[in-house]
Amino acid sequence: MRDKRRIQAMTLALALALSVTHLQAVNASTMSNAKDAKKEAEADLNNTKRQIEEIERQQTALQNEIDQKDAELVNLLVNVGILEDELDDKNVQLDQVTDELAEAEQTEAEQYASMKKRIQFMYERGDTAMIEAILGSADMSDFLNRVEYVSDIYEYDRNLLTQYQNTVRQVADLKSTVETEKAELEAMQEEYALQQEALEQVLADKRSRMGDYDNQLTTAQAAAAKFRETIAAQNQIIKEEERKQREAIAAAEAAARERERERANRSNANDSGNNNANANNNNTNADNNNTNGGGSGGNAGGGAGNSGSDGGGANPGYATNVSGSAVVAYATQFVGNPYVWGGTSLTNGADCSGFVMSVFAHFGISLPHSSAALQGCGKAVSYANAQPGDLICYSGHVGIYMGGGRIVHAQSTAVGITTSSAAYRTIVAVRRVL
Repeated sequence: MRDKRRIQAMTLALALALSVTHLQAVNASTMSNAKDAKKEAEADLNNTKRQIEEIERQQTALQNEIDQKDAELVNLLVNVGILEDELDDKNVQLDQVTDELAEAEQTEAEQYASMKKRIQFMYERGDTAMIEAILGSADMSDFLNRVEYVSDIYEYDRNLLTQYQNTVRQVADLKSTVETEKAELEAMQEEYALQQEALEQVLADKRSRMGDYDNQLTTAQAAAAKFRETIAAQNQIIKEEERKQREAIAAAEAAARERERERANRSNANDSGNNNANANNNNTNADNNNTNGGGSGGNAGGGAGNSGSDGGGANPGYATNVSGSAVVAYATQFVGNPYVWGGTSLTNGADCSGFVMSVFAHFGISLPHSSAALQGCGKAVSYANAQPGDLICYSGHVGIYMGGGRIVHAQSTAVGITTSSAAYRTIVAVRRVL
C-alpha cells in the first residue's frame, strides 16, 4: 500500500511539473519580449534624463550670463541718461558763452570805433588844435593841463580797448573749452551707443540660444514621457503574464489535487488513516522548522570633531611706495593710442577702466576692470585734495588725475587715450589707491 501511495505522489508531481513547464513555454516569448522592451526603454530614459540635466545646466549658466548682460545694459542706460543731462547743461553753457562773446566783441568794436574817431579828429586838426589850445589857454599851466587832458583821453582809450580785447580773448578761450568738452561728451555718447548696440546684440544671441534650449528641453521631456509610458506598458504586460502563470499553476495544482482525492476515495479507510498520520508528521516537521534565534549586536560609536574654516581674507592692500607722478608719467606715454571697448592693452587699445587697470598693474597694484567697481577702491578724498595718481570717477567713466585740474584717460573711440580737464564732466568720486 505504501508503494501505491508513493506512485500516486510521483504521478501528481509529474503532472504538475508538465503543466507548469507547458505554461512557461507558452508565456516565455511574451515575457521575454516585454522584459527586453522594458530594459531598452529604461536605458533610453536614463540617457534622456542625463540630456535633460545637461540642458537644464546649460540653461542655468546661460540665464546667469543673460542676467549679467541685462545688468550691464541697465547700468549703461543709466550712464547714457546722466551723460545726456550733462550734454544738455553743456549746450546751455555754450549758448551763454556764445552770447557773452558776441557782447564782448560788440563792445570792443564800439570802443575801437570811438577811439578811431577821436584819433582821427586829433590828426585832422593837427597843429591847428595845438595852436587853439595855446591861444585859448589863460596861462602856461592851463596850456599844459589841456595838453595833458588830450593825452589822458588817448591813454584811457588805449587801456579800455586793451581791456575789452583781453575780455574777448578770455571769452573766446572759454567758448573753445566748452566746445571741446561738448565734443568729448558727444564722442562718449557715440561710444555708449555702440556699447548699447553690442550689448543688445549679445542679449539677442543669448536669448535665441535660450529658445533653442527650451525647444531641446521640450523634445527631451516628451521623449522621456514616451519612455515612461513604454516602461509602464511593459510592466503591465509582465504583471499580466505573471498573473496568468500563477493562475495556471494554481489550476494545475487544483486539478492534480482533485485527481488525488478521487484516488483517495477509492482507497480503503486504512489508507485514509495513513494519510492523516502523514499530515500529522508534516505538521511536526513544520514545527521543528521554527527555531529561536538570538541576535548579536555591537555598539557602534563615533567621535564628533569640531570643524571650521578660516573665513575671508584681509582686504587687498595698495602700494604705498609708488608715487603718483610716476603713475602719471607712465600713463601719459600712451596718449594717442586707440580706445577699444573691453580692451586692456595700453598699446593696441583699452577702455577707460582697462586703461586704469593696466597702468596700475605696471606698478604691481591690482584693480578691477570696471568703472563702477573702481568707485569703491582705495579711500575717498575730496576733489580739492586730489593728488596726481588719484582716480577721478564719473558716471560710467574713470581717469587718472595728473594734477593742475587735468586727467589722462581712455576717453572714446573718437579720440582714444588723451588728456582732458578733470571737470569736463560731473565728478562722482575721487579715490586714492597709492
